[in-house]
Order: sequence, then structure tokens, then C-alpha cells
Amino acid sequence: MKYELQYKRYSERAILIEWPSEIDENILQNLLSFKKYILSSYDKPIVEVISAYNSLLIYYMSTIEDFYSEVLTLKSLYSKGFGETRSESRLWKIPVCYTTSLAQDLKAFAESKSLTVEEIIRLHTTPLYTAYFIGFLPGFLYLGGLDDQLHNARKMTPSLHVKKGAVAIGGSQTGIYPINSPGGWHVIGMCPLDFFNPKTEDCCFISSGDKIQFISIEENEYNDISNSVLNNTYMPESISL
Repeated sequence: MKYELQYKRYSERAILIEWPSEIDENILQNLLSFKKYILSSYDKPIVEVISAYNSLLIYYMSTIEDFYSEVLTLKSLYSKGFGETRSESRLWKIPVCYTTSLAQDLKAFAESKSLTVEEIIRLHTTPLYTAYFIGFLPGFLYLGGLDDQLHNARKMTPSLHVKKGAVAIGGSQTGIYPINSPGGWHVIGMCPLDFFNPKTEDCCFISSGDKIQFISIEENEYNDISNSVLNNTYMPESISL
């Protein structure tokens, strides 16, 4: 399937390609396939190609001398030479502890939704989420697939200190804070894993297009996995899709 794309000058060394403005898995697969094709077949030196929900940002090694010529080349790649294939992906089982002593907003969040804590956990662990892209913070996953019953506007006043590993909900999204930072999402659980490691080649072990399922664990399991992660002896379960 092909889409009507928009090509925009992002800077003197970057071009932004935009798909229809919606969160959709077909769009994600299309842009990830095009990204792969650009990286393998484009004959211009580029620094990187960054994907988001519905866009690709191409950073060139040097100044773009003729923007319109580059756009025509990209359009040709997309319309003629671009053979769409589904990107390789994995399903990751991600452990989360939903104990209220660790999840600072869980109880209040449940009350605001007129649900029990147990219902929040069930609704949050049932879906298979899609990792659309990584951004905001290094290793922060933007996940699609949150149950409609858990949608909730961001906090009116953001928290100044959100702990690394906090599993949170903001609007129609859920995600995991990879480092300590301020944040305006509702923290409903804690994950013991590292989602950002600058010492590894990819920095984050999860890629755009991967699937994620949250697995509820008890606090003692959370502590055990945290210790294993510190000792580099734990890797989450995953399967190829």
C-alpha cells in the first residue's frame, strides 16, 4: 500500500517525510520498510534516518544543494524501487510490579477511573502493545494499544521526580521512563529493566515495530530482577514474530 507523502525541508541538511497524521500499524510498517530501503539503497551519504509515528527524518552528511531534486529522488524510491516488506520484529515480555508502594499514582488513578487496582492491572497487562518509536528521553518507548478504559489526560501539574523504570499512562499512551526525570504521566507500576544503555550498539534493546506485553510480578520478583539487571545476568523473554 502506498500513501500520499509530504516532503518538507527540515534544515539545510535534513528532509522530513510525513505520512497521514494518524497512529496506525499499516503506516508504521510502510514507513519502517521505506526507512530500511533508504538505508540500503539510497546513494546519498546520510547520517541517520529517524522514525516517529507517521514520519521519517533524513539527516544528510552535507548541505542539501537542491532540495527539489532530492525530493524527486525520494519520491522515485518510494513509488518505483520501494518493495514493501514487513520489518522483522519481536514480542517482548516485560515484567512490571504494580504494588501500590512502588506505583505512586496507581491508587489515585484507579479511583479516578472508578476501577479497582486489580482491574487496572488486568486492563494494562492484557493488550499486545506496539513500539512505534523511541524518543522524548533516550530509550523512552512510545507504545500504541492502550485499552480505551485507561485513557487519561496528563497531570495538571507534572511531577518533578519520576523514577527510572516508572510505567506510566498519559492520554492514550503508556510508556516506561528509562531514566530519572520530571514527567506528567500517571505512574501505575515499576519495571526493573534498563531501556537505555549507551555502552551497547543500539542503546535500547527494543526496536520500532516490536510488540510488548506487560507481565505482572510481585515486589520480591521485582527486587530479584533488579539485582540481576545490575549484575548483567537478566534479559527479558522474547520471541520472533
